[in-house]
Amino acid sequence: MGKRYFCDYCDRSFQDNLHNRKKHLNGVQHLRAKRLWYDMFRDAAAILQEEQSKKPCRKFLQTGQCDFGSNCRFSHMTEQDLEKLSAQVQGEQRLKELRQEGADVPPGTIEDWLEKRAKRLSAAQNN
Repeated sequence: MGKRYFCDYCDRSFQDNLHNRKKHLNGVQHLRAKRLWYDMFRDAAAILQEEQSKKPCRKFLQTGQCDFGSNCRFSHMTEQDLEKLSAQVQGEQRLKELRQEGADVPPGTIEDWLEKRAKRLSAAQNN
């Protein structure tokens, strides 16, 4: 039967020989799957910088869908999405600065902290 090659990015297997492997590794589906895999590990600052440099996708804004999907050269993020991403980047930068200064940073997210702060403020106003 011969050896088989399994591609973790594409979740596919095929007969392993030089021709088949080369054809698969240079194929569009494999390159897309590989790019999607590595995009999962990018930090928010890199994503924000890339999205801000792109123009908005007209078709996506009008219809909510784009034929090119993640391969589109235009941005599919709305203004609200960009603002949320920008806030996340600023929060991460503040956290990094606090850690460099040696301050004790409690575990959790910014949303958790804001929620606790709002509860404390409302409790203080009630008293």
